[in-house]
Amino acid sequence: MKAKIHVMLKQGILDPQGKAVEQALIALGFRNAANVRIGKYMELDLDEQDRARAEAEVKSMCEQLLANPIIEEYRFDLA
Repeated sequence: MKAKIHVMLKQGILDPQGKAVEQALIALGFRNAANVRIGKYMELDLDEQDRARAEAEVKSMCEQLLANPIIEEYRFDLA
């Protein structure tokens, strides 16, 4: 099974990297760019056939290592 994981800063958490990209886009003439947020995307293969166990394992991975649940939120899809 393949897990596709998206991690983003929670709303209300300052995103200095997103702000820097937003400023750079505006400087390049892309005046319609606003509220840029930067996140992480990960893919990994799981050697698990049971979907419920795979979901529990990926959730545990996210909460223990891949995301900081205090300031980040995550979502994932299994295929």
